[in-house]
Amino acid sequence: MPVRFRCVGCDHFRTDASYLPDLEAYLADLLRNRERLAAFTSADDWAKAEATPSDEEITRVRRLVRRVREDLDTLTDEDRTQIKEATTVLRRSRQHIVALGMPRVGPPMPDFHPGRTA
Repeated sequence: MPVRFRCVGCDHFRTDASYLPDLEAYLADLLRNRERLAAFTSADDWAKAEATPSDEEITRVRRLVRRVREDLDTLTDEDRTQIKEATTVLRRSRQHIVALGMPRVGPPMPDFHPGRTA
């Protein structure tokens, strides 16, 4: 991601109800970090400014959380129950995903025949 892993800053970013707990936790982390950094007195101003979450990022995450909650509020009780059940299944299945990691390219193989031309 060219924008320093800040997906909420992209216009194409969308979410669903299954990510609501993650979004709420992320928002709480942003707010906690902002307060912690504001109280931090031994760092240079530029370092604090770089590390502090921007007001725009916090606003965007709040907007996403609010939009998901509002969408859930418009549903019937039956639909909310179905979404809650589906969300539980999705969140449980995400815990079992195995990360394969990024492929790595190793160093080039040594040339055992340095005098030979290709």
